[in-house]
Amino acid sequence: MNKAIKQQIATETAKSIYKAYPNLWDRFGERGFQHTEQDNHHHLDHLETAFELEDKQVFLDYSRWLETVLNSRNVETALIIDNFERLINILPGKTGKQEEIFMLECLQEANALLSKP
Repeated sequence: MNKAIKQQIATETAKSIYKAYPNLWDRFGERGFQHTEQDNHHHLDHLETAFELEDKQVFLDYSRWLETVLNSRNVETALIIDNFERLINILPGKTGKQEEIFMLECLQEANALLSKP
C-alpha cells in the first residue's frame, strides 16, 4: 500500500470517527484528531507487517497492546473496535485482493478478541 493511499485511509477513518463522536472534539481537540489519524497509520503499518509475515498474530498482539495503551489514556475499548469496523468498511478496493482479504480478517479477529471480557 503506498503512502498516499495510507494517508487517504487514515484521514477518512479519523474524520468518520470524529463525525460519529463529536464529543471527541471536546475531550481531545485537534491534537486528538491528529493522534487518531496517526493511530490509523500505525494500524495500517501493523496490518502490512502481519501480511508480509503471513502471521495474523502480529496484528492481534498489537491490538491487545493498543488496548492497554489507549485504556491508560481514557480511550475506551469500544472506540478501538469502532475504529477497526470503520477500517473494515474503508479498506476494500484500496489494496491488492489477497492483502485486502488478509487485513479484513485480521481486523475482524481483533474485534472479536477485543470484544471478549
